[in-house]
Amino acid sequence: MISLAGVSKSYGGAVVLAPTSLEVGAAERLAIVGPSGCGKSTLLRSIVGIVVPDRGSIAIAGTTLTPTTAPSLRLRIGYVIQDGGLFPHLTGEANVALLAGRRGWPRERIEARVGELARLVGVERTLLARYPLQMSGGERQRVALMRALMLDPDVLLLDEPMGALDPMVRARLQDELLAIMNVLGKTVVLVTHDMYEAAMFGRRIAVMRAGRIVQLGTVRDLLDRPADPFVAEFLGAQRGAPLGMGKVA
Repeated sequence: MISLAGVSKSYGGAVVLAPTSLEVGAAERLAIVGPSGCGKSTLLRSIVGIVVPDRGSIAIAGTTLTPTTAPSLRLRIGYVIQDGGLFPHLTGEANVALLAGRRGWPRERIEARVGELARLVGVERTLLARYPLQMSGGERQRVALMRALMLDPDVLLLDEPMGALDPMVRARLQDELLAIMNVLGKTVVLVTHDMYEAAMFGRRIAVMRAGRIVQLGTVRDLLDRPADPFVAEFLGAQRGAPLGMGKVA
């Protein structure tokens, strides 16, 4: 479903993403972990077309991402960032329905889809009449997920979607999001710095450091056979997380 071949990116001579090749299969869930500044968000933004790589190629479902194909490919990708990234001047419902309206969907179809998604993510329709600043962090993330799913995309990209939430809200939303992923069966790439979250959502986990993927495998691979001292160090720094246990994907 997603294919990267030798994708790299530099800014002002500083390498942010070293040449990276990666395959993510249809309906696979991949988590990308690493410390701040390791290149994981740049990798995700390259897939959605926000960042244009210096070299290499990206393909979605066999179609290469180019300036010509980017608009149509983006319609096949749902994208959620930290704190939702909702437009503050639009209500929740207007945020959710924005792309569908621009695609010319009739009002009845939009209403039906918004209702379906509200039930899926567990929000009341009355919440959607509010503006983002009138919502809690968890509510904004649910509405942002609705917006990402509105066009029923093949791919869902999540860039630290729960990073700004307090621990109790984050734990509840993690459970809800995992249930939604299991129902929808979409191709998902999740960026996080939290190994427990990665183990919970990712059937495979890519550990990044200094713009490179230093290991790619299951959580058990990372725990039992770390390919690099950094992998063991990174997992060890999160020793309080119950890796290998709980609701892993």
